[in-house]
Amino acid sequence: MKTCIIIPVYNHERAIPRVISRIKGHGIPCLLVNDGSSAACSEVLESCARQESGWLTLLTRAKNGGKGAAVIDGFNAAIGLGYTHALQIDADGQHNIDDIPRFVEAGRLNPDAMILGQPVFDETVPISRMYGHSITNLCIVINTLSLAIADGMCGFRLYPLAAVDKLISTTPIGQGMNYDVDIAVRLHWQGVEAINLPTAVHYPYDGVSHFRLWHDNVMIATTHAKLFLGMLIRIPQLLLRHW
Repeated sequence: MKTCIIIPVYNHERAIPRVISRIKGHGIPCLLVNDGSSAACSEVLESCARQESGWLTLLTRAKNGGKGAAVIDGFNAAIGLGYTHALQIDADGQHNIDDIPRFVEAGRLNPDAMILGQPVFDETVPISRMYGHSITNLCIVINTLSLAIADGMCGFRLYPLAAVDKLISTTPIGQGMNYDVDIAVRLHWQGVEAINLPTAVHYPYDGVSHFRLWHDNVMIATTHAKLFLGMLIRIPQLLLRHW
């Protein structure tokens, strides 16, 4: 098992140095993906990459393409470098970095599974986010015909890269905030087991959110609709998995 960390970054220059400093102690190589950030954020990322060149690699996208686009660039780079697993973490500091060993160990014990964070929210979570997770997770139950995926929106997860490579080489995946839902459901359809790990979530170090309420909710709803149509033609396959 050869694991790296992938962090997509878009204008989180205040939070990312602290996230990097907390990750460093875990001794895992990291791919930092600059998704067309501002000059100020890009300068911070370049400085971090210079200071931590022994374990941190900076990938730079010419323009902002969305969370999914950035993570997929990270996947392709990780696969090219020979990594077998990639641990995805958000750049705003909301995830519990101390849980990294739990995710890696779960991946070691279940090398072909995706290890999905199941968020345990504290008082900092916006109510709209909690409702959004609940609605999305209901849609995921419908689109997988199962309770396999406890939360489809948490951005703290470990992926088996062989399964990811098979998926992204044949199937377009959501490029924006719909990415987390899209890839989790499609990996499930592909036969990848989901292991759900409860993990504390705190919003966030820098108070910056790039979630656009109407635009991203419409995008996620459209993704759910597409997945529903995909589920319909997979009903026999999905039902057989229960037996």
